[in-house]
Amino acid sequence: MKRASSLAFGLACLASAVHAQDTESKLVINDDIDITTVAEAPAHAENLSEIYSGWAFRSPETMALQMDDFDNPGMIFVDQALDAYNTVEGSAGKSCQSCHGDDAEGLVGARAVYPKWNANAGEVWTMEMAINGCRTERMGAEPWGYTSGNMVNMTALISSVSRGMPVNVSFEGPEHDTWLQGKELYYTRTGQLELSCANCHEDNYDMMIRADHLSQGQINGFPTYRLKNAKLNAVHSRFKGCIRDTRAETYSPGSPEFVALELYVASRGNGLSVEGPSVRN
Repeated sequence: MKRASSLAFGLACLASAVHAQDTESKLVINDDIDITTVAEAPAHAENLSEIYSGWAFRSPETMALQMDDFDNPGMIFVDQALDAYNTVEGSAGKSCQSCHGDDAEGLVGARAVYPKWNANAGEVWTMEMAINGCRTERMGAEPWGYTSGNMVNMTALISSVSRGMPVNVSFEGPEHDTWLQGKELYYTRTGQLELSCANCHEDNYDMMIRADHLSQGQINGFPTYRLKNAKLNAVHSRFKGCIRDTRAETYSPGSPEFVALELYVASRGNGLSVEGPSVRN
């Protein structure tokens, strides 16, 4: 079985490494926000020497879409999120703006440190969990679906105000056990193809698989607008799709397994810039 799955993966990869990640181009958004797309790998990403944003693996045309907010289709959803941000909802008569200021100014820097340990809850929270915590506990409003349009839009807004800030996700405190669970998931082969996250995004990044150029699977650019489905995509939706592609039973968005995986993968990008909403294939 392992020999067969290895053969299947080898046939899918059309050539040896093409070494086409773009390390020369610089991502500057609106001629103002410098984005770090290449950095020295953090020590805990023990099998990598450098880390690359997914931006560096895209075509020049796709890369250019992120250089100006008027060209970035993901910014349409940021505008929609601003409307929701300023809308009073729930029994407390509050909006997001009531606590976090105009244009999400009070949320600058938040995206760079999530997922993070929530001491009150006694568990790791993702940005989506924090948003719903605000809605239910502070606003008295109904929670949003984990990958619903409203939720993905709001995470895009929160990401947008932190663009250019370095990802700095903690993993050595009370969240460490969760981080270890995520690491185990990252390296565990699953499905009929017996593939792990690491098989594609660590062992074979910069190779072609069918018509796609494999990146390192960094998530500093999420949520991301995918040209493939013409909408913003949440990171757990991408996890679900990847596991599905190994022909395995997948986890649900917001599940403890995906929370742990997100924590581990996010920490592998420490040193890259917050980039979302990004544009990818």
